[in-house]
Amino acid sequence: MGFRFDLPSRIALFPLSEVVMLPRAKLPLHIFEPRYLQLLDDALKTDHRLIGMIQPDGNGLAAIGSAGRVIAFSESEDGRMMISLRAVSRFRLTGVEDGFTPYQQGQVDWAGFERDLEGPETDSELDRSALLDKLRRYAEALQLSADLESAGKATDEILINAFSMMLPFSSGEKQALLEVRTLTERRVLLEGLIDYALHGGENEEPMQ
Repeated sequence: MGFRFDLPSRIALFPLSEVVMLPRAKLPLHIFEPRYLQLLDDALKTDHRLIGMIQPDGNGLAAIGSAGRVIAFSESEDGRMMISLRAVSRFRLTGVEDGFTPYQQGQVDWAGFERDLEGPETDSELDRSALLDKLRRYAEALQLSADLESAGKATDEILINAFSMMLPFSSGEKQALLEVRTLTERRVLLEGLIDYALHGGENEEPMQ
């Protein structure tokens, strides 16, 4: 996957809990805080238009985040912005710069995530009907709306990554889904999280 820009060593950071952006996925965002409106304005002035999505972790930030390129934006009448990011690559956060801008900027290392810059992954071990059945039972238990018919026709990567991003897992669980190396590993973890929830999790009271 070629880009007409080089990956920078520093990017603007948008910390957001329980939100991760997985390889090649799209992420819609609603921006209204002045500092993040400034972040968007500054990002649009660069050739890469990258924003680093990263989760808070205690008093700091997670070690790994994901950079997305702004591919669309629109402004509401009250000045709020709706934007869409397309994931470019995960990164490892090596340092945080405060004070130079209203928002944080991160020093980042892209090494180890070269696969993110290539084409879509497949999962040769995926049992699609079994995964869809688990997703159906999970959605019914939590009364979530999910278009499983369309999901069943999606590619392996879209199916696994979309539900990894959208299901209401904890920030730690979302981070684990972000950090696994391969699509197969992510699907195994996703199924494990669903199984854990369906069997009651820490409450030991099954959802089913």
